[in-house]
Amino acid sequence: MEDRRPNLTLTGVVVSDKMDKTCVVLVNRLVKHPVYKKYIRRRAKFMAHDEKNIAHMGDTVEIIQSRPLSRLKRWRLTKVLASQA
Repeated sequence: MEDRRPNLTLTGVVVSDKMDKTCVVLVNRLVKHPVYKKYIRRRAKFMAHDEKNIAHMGDTVEIIQSRPLSRLKRWRLTKVLASQA
């Protein structure tokens, strides 16, 4: 039996849905500074595959890590958690 790491899931906000079958998701996280022990906000943008174009700007979505789908896409949209409409 193969020991595979479970797929990573992240939650973020859609900041762009202008591309066909692709959305850009902004993920915020808090990181504790190693010396000062203060929490710092870090953010990252991920391009996610949205097969049915269901995510729109401002929606809170959940994405899951997947195989490379294009040059920049390594994530897939699993569900829309909160709609902005």
